[in-house]
Amino acid sequence: MIVRCLEGGPRRFTELRAPLRAVTPKVLSETLRAMERDGLLTRRPYDENPPRVEYALTPLGRSLIPLLDAARAWSETHLPHLLAARRNHRRDAS
Repeated sequence: MIVRCLEGGPRRFTELRAPLRAVTPKVLSETLRAMERDGLLTRRPYDENPPRVEYALTPLGRSLIPLLDAARAWSETHLPHLLAARRNHRRDAS
């Protein structure tokens, strides 16, 4: 979800919080740190008052976008089959 949020360019922490409102600030911070550690994004602090930090995808992070697009396309194509399998499983389990 963070990759998708940063796909359009750098964003501040508060700009990430809005679309990711179900994610707690603590978990978002931990995830951003882990993604920075793994080389998927950069964290750029600005010497301003109040302090400002922007997060942006690295080329490695951007390389995930085609994979996410492929997963979405696969899901859209196969969703009816997945839902039918679920219904059949529930019916068989009853």
